[in-house]
Amino acid sequence: MTETLARPVAPAAEERARLKEGVHIERSSRRVRTYFGNKLIADSEHVLLVYETRRPPAYWFPIADVRMECLEQSQQAEDTIRWHLVVKDRITHNAARAYLKPAGHRAALEGHLTFYWDQMDAWFEEDEQVFVHPRDPYTRVDTLHSSRHVRVEIDGVTMGETRRPMLLFETGLPTRYYIPKVDVRLDLLEPSESVTRCPYKGVARNWSARVGDQLVKDIVWSYPAPIPECPKIENLLSFYNERVDLYIDGVLQDRPITPFS
Repeated sequence: MTETLARPVAPAAEERARLKEGVHIERSSRRVRTYFGNKLIADSEHVLLVYETRRPPAYWFPIADVRMECLEQSQQAEDTIRWHLVVKDRITHNAARAYLKPAGHRAALEGHLTFYWDQMDAWFEEDEQVFVHPRDPYTRVDTLHSSRHVRVEIDGVTMGETRRPMLLFETGLPTRYYIPKVDVRLDLLEPSESVTRCPYKGVARNWSARVGDQLVKDIVWSYPAPIPECPKIENLLSFYNERVDLYIDGVLQDRPITPFS
């Protein structure tokens, strides 16, 4: 793995594969903040964006930019140290970690620590809130108008059919087909209490599908107010390709195998 703090212009496929196999560290030019208990815990213009095998990308803060008075050491192993985070009467266990003596590809992490994303209340890149994990500069999201004939079925029942879908292409995921609401059987959908978040699209609401006596939970999602980079999918509906019969121009598509299967 190439050890570098310089931002590559655009990694080739083989370079991207190598990033997934070890550790890659680069400086981020974004100001990053994180909050817990209505208190600003870390605020830095010098964060490191770190990729480690089997982990989503993470921000590592210089310790000088962290409110260390809010951290209580919880444990120390041979190579790592962990902290609880305490703000008034709120505490979250094992909220932060750091390497004691990082070496090799991790040497740049000396004097830095990271917070577990879901242990914090909110994260911001500059002045925009970010969800799930840092936005990966190597992930691209494109939305394109299309005239493809899209039909979605569940157990032989047509749930939606359109010739004016919006296609969303996202690095590492199957193509998503967003359908205008007027082309979807809304009478077969029931609002769900589930809320999902995406760092590249925003906050989504979900629906379950009622097909006969079967309730297929959280099978459809929509972004009522997507982030400014994805305005074209606003209020359109998309079904999980992994769980429905999807026909594109009359051809049944294979169901992709993803974490959403």
